[in-house]
Amino acid sequence: MNERSPDAVLDAVAAALARAERPLFITGAGISADSGLPTYRGIGGLYNGRATEEGFPIEEALSGHMLARRPEITWRYIAQIENNCRNAEPSAAHRLIAALEDEKPGAWVLTQNIDSLHRKAGSKNLIEIHGTVHRLLCTACDYRRDLADYAGLALPPACPQCGRPLRPDVVLFGEMLPQAALAQLARVMDAGPDLVFSIGTTSVFPYIAHPVWWARQNGVAAVEINPGETEVSALVAHRLKMGAAQALMALCSRPHS
Repeated sequence: MNERSPDAVLDAVAAALARAERPLFITGAGISADSGLPTYRGIGGLYNGRATEEGFPIEEALSGHMLARRPEITWRYIAQIENNCRNAEPSAAHRLIAALEDEKPGAWVLTQNIDSLHRKAGSKNLIEIHGTVHRLLCTACDYRRDLADYAGLALPPACPQCGRPLRPDVVLFGEMLPQAALAQLARVMDAGPDLVFSIGTTSVFPYIAHPVWWARQNGVAAVEINPGETEVSALVAHRLKMGAAQALMALCSRPHS
């Protein structure tokens, strides 16, 4: 079978997007590449199989166990991630998805990213399945604080209400996913997306790949936007081997969109 041209795929996806009322956008680190954030291995995209300064695998340094045992180590690398995200602005892809939410109230975003760029772009129907680095929670009381950056923050920080340690509102290695986010994702899937996008993610986590599997099993079109091969490349109806911003700008400029 002849492979379709990029223009033919873009036309088909633009037409599907124009018809869709409940599109689901699943995003990973690749959507933030145009914001200057790297996409390689590790929370926040800072590590690629390298050990930390202390000799720990990054998965151990950024684990719930390490946070409880040696919080200064976990906070050192959380702060590096935050610094990497600092001053980053939403890309055209983030902004276009937020604009599509305004046009289509049934649209939702499921993101693995903890950089808050979807929220900064204006997305409201947003499931941050791994949390956000820009919110701190007390490990003992109900204190929580949203903050733009960690400038001037003592590390590791203490709760101003009870003096116990604060933690970032992110899912560390070895921790469970947040129940509220999982419940919201279940509601979105129960409502039945009518178009599924997988954008800038390798889809190695089952809960990220699941909506694409669901789409295939239920006769719903799925679209992958990613320059490389991923866990779901063989499952989607349409593949755009492009960066996120390039693809979404091309789609939104199409006559059908």
